[in-house]
Amino acid sequence: MAGPIDRRLLTRARATRGFLVASVAVGSATALLVVAQAWLLSRVVARAFDAASTPGAAARFPFGGLAAALGVLAVVLLGRAGLAWLGSWLAHRSAAAVKSQLRADIIDARLSAPGATRVPTGQLSALLTQGLDALDGYYARYLPQLALALTVPAIVGVAILTADFTSTVVVALTLPLIPVFMVLIGLATKARMNRSWRVQTRLANHFGDLVAGLPTLQVFGRARAQERGLVITERRHRSETMSTLRVSFLSSFVLELLATYSVALVAVPIGLRLVEGHLSLATGLFVLILVPECYLPVRQVGVHYHDSVDGIAAADEAFAIIEGAQRTGGSTAPSAGVPIRFAGVGVRHAGSDVDSLSDFSMTLAPGEVVALTGPSGCGKSTALAVLMGFLVPSAGRVMIGDADLAELDLARWRRSLAWVGQQPGVVAGTIADNVRLGDPDADEAAVTAALRAAGAEALAPERPVGDDGSELSAGELRRVAVARALLRLRAGAGLLVLDEPTAGLDADAEARVIESVRRSGAGALVVTHRPAVLAAADRVVRLGVPRVESVVAP
Repeated sequence: MAGPIDRRLLTRARATRGFLVASVAVGSATALLVVAQAWLLSRVVARAFDAASTPGAAARFPFGGLAAALGVLAVVLLGRAGLAWLGSWLAHRSAAAVKSQLRADIIDARLSAPGATRVPTGQLSALLTQGLDALDGYYARYLPQLALALTVPAIVGVAILTADFTSTVVVALTLPLIPVFMVLIGLATKARMNRSWRVQTRLANHFGDLVAGLPTLQVFGRARAQERGLVITERRHRSETMSTLRVSFLSSFVLELLATYSVALVAVPIGLRLVEGHLSLATGLFVLILVPECYLPVRQVGVHYHDSVDGIAAADEAFAIIEGAQRTGGSTAPSAGVPIRFAGVGVRHAGSDVDSLSDFSMTLAPGEVVALTGPSGCGKSTALAVLMGFLVPSAGRVMIGDADLAELDLARWRRSLAWVGQQPGVVAGTIADNVRLGDPDADEAAVTAALRAAGAEALAPERPVGDDGSELSAGELRRVAVARALLRLRAGAGLLVLDEPTAGLDADAEARVIESVRRSGAGALVVTHRPAVLAAADRVVRLGVPRVESVVAP
């Protein structure tokens, strides 16, 4: 966050803009009520003293007596309470809307460009839950107080100026000191909070990885050995949190002390002038009541800033994920039946000094079946991720006909692809439901034909499947995914993108899958090590050699 208000929240969250306008309006109304309260209270007290010393003075009070003045004062106090409730209600409504929008945007970014948002699951879950929940402090306390700090001192300052010029000069000289100290303290606090957030996400990642791998750890008797690592990370998180709290409490003390001294610099001269008779009691009380109200909103901004730093750190990470995904893709419609060309494509992931894919060039003609092979880790799956828009090349580009992939509408481009990954996913339902994801309009006959083409006719379409697919073997999962991809070709997809499509299949099923791919007439880019698939391809491209090698299959 480069300033007191994050511009990205204003740009992406429409609720934020309306909330700020409403907060300024509430702050202005609050400032007017503060002035009215001070004026009424100072007059009530001054006239009460006059009434005590001069019989009949109360009858000359402008509102017909002390009782009427106290009644108006009560209305003003109720008005301030109502505005405080309204500001809090607006803040919580706005926070809920922004958090909901950010969560939806993060999920969309994760699904649309998973390669561009390489965030561990534990870190992502921490961000989507308690991370974004910390925005409540930003919206419910910090932003409302910031609106009050912008409006109340200005309006109250004008009221003080009309009553006592000397006090106005003291306020004008001391009030700017509070924001200066706030900036200095805020910089130190944010650095500490960022460290605390990193430790918290590391703890979440560690715990998530531990839970995911717990069955394996139990098999090898290493589950208890992980306890020490969790304890160390938890202790570090606790230490960082306490360090941040120490800075927060000390900074609040500094701001309170500065504001107290500033009020004293106004109060002492007023007291001396009252004793000397150079200032009326009503004016002195009016100024003394207003001066703390002038400092209070500015001081509270610094206090509530510490409530917001958790949310600010989480928002920074959220926008990094969202903006990283938005940098992929454009709005140009993809062309059908055109060659696909990788031109010097290189990929280097953030935080790595080694390329996952380096200077990769090849062309895939329409209807051509190309097998991509090479040793593990040479970048085969990375090349597929670039083709599908999941990763943005750090060098080179991918041309779809005459259009750069970076300029295409990725949603429309992906609809023209049929994809089978190394770890096919399934949803809760039946075999038919999962196959029909390739074409929701497919009838039962089309689903059965796709299963037969994938060598999965033994799988009953009505067979139930859970979310994790544990009811199916690895080979059966692969067959269902291939059937889904073949059905997607029926819906109009023009290119098959297959990552080890025959892994886990026997020789007969492998041959049937290859034949189905050939009969589809669509182009195919297949990552494989299987000799039968390499032999069936029109061309074999080998990675992991000094230069990418392309040979025509016999």
